[in-house]
Amino acid sequence: MFTGIIEELGEVVSIEEIGESSRIRLRGPLVTADARHGDSIAVNGVCLTVLDDNDRLAERDGEFSADVMRETLQRSSLGALRPGSRVNLERAMALGARLGGHLVQGHVDATGTLLSRAPGDLDADGNPRWEVLRFSLPQPISRYLVEKGSITVDGVSLTVVEAAHDTFTVSLIPATLALTTLGAKAVGDPVNLEVDVLAKYVERLLDTRALPDTLGESK
Repeated sequence: MFTGIIEELGEVVSIEEIGESSRIRLRGPLVTADARHGDSIAVNGVCLTVLDDNDRLAERDGEFSADVMRETLQRSSLGALRPGSRVNLERAMALGARLGGHLVQGHVDATGTLLSRAPGDLDADGNPRWEVLRFSLPQPISRYLVEKGSITVDGVSLTVVEAAHDTFTVSLIPATLALTTLGAKAVGDPVNLEVDVLAKYVERLLDTRALPDTLGESK
């Protein structure tokens, strides 16, 4: 599990295609500082497993490798990464740590597209104090979004400002613009989307069609 609070902007070092899958090497000195073989690190919101053994991690100066399966390449934007691409990195949360964002699984539900960005007030240097970004919203997950609810965009925990039928907006503060890839996203760029898993569980519990006919019957 993750929280959607990005710890570091990392970089893709290399990509090796292996059949229908890929092996990605990434650089992230902070997230690898205490990384061990088998640990989980979210890359643009996708939970990946560290492949390197512990000795190799110590020798690689902040680099780690992860395999990306065909399913992940098809359902996320990781297939569009290239050497030099910047990525959002977050280590798996520690039990008992503060939950700064919301519960994030690192399981991408769909990809969306950045449709527009509108700058807010400007500071003394002419830089926007905040920005409103609008993304496309695939129909299969649109029912899970509500205004002031949570959504994960490329691994970043964000609050939904407006939830329309096929789009949604978020407001980004300067820290988010500066410390994540969202600050440099261009209109037309793809993003990974993960909805709040609690909404899925509520839907499942309320969908009596998916429950056994005998559930709740008294003897």
